[in-house]
Amino acid sequence: MDDVVGAIADPVRREILVMLHGGRLTAGQIAGRFEISRPAVSRHLRVLRQSGLVRDELVGRERLYEIDPERLAPLAGWLAQFVRPRGWEHRFDALETEVHRTRRRRRADSAADEPKEDTA
Repeated sequence: MDDVVGAIADPVRREILVMLHGGRLTAGQIAGRFEISRPAVSRHLRVLRQSGLVRDELVGRERLYEIDPERLAPLAGWLAQFVRPRGWEHRFDALETEVHRTRRRRRADSAADEPKEDTA
């Protein structure tokens, strides 16, 4: 996970990942969107490739780059512990709590309604 964190520490590399999230791109297409030199973009791509976040494939004379989101999963899992559940996850937890509360209340009500045996 350290190599992934190191790779995404640079804002250019994060921007490249965002670009590749939309689909495969050549190095030239990626470099064309930055104000930095092509060799600098190549160095960023090499770091991303070495971390496993990006893979490349030679297609004809072009090398296409694509993101490998599976490498981000351990980092996302680690970060999730610091984020409160939002949306459906939080709502399902609240629903589960309410279901348990209702079941407990019904059991208590049905136990109170049962006729007691006259043992005397």
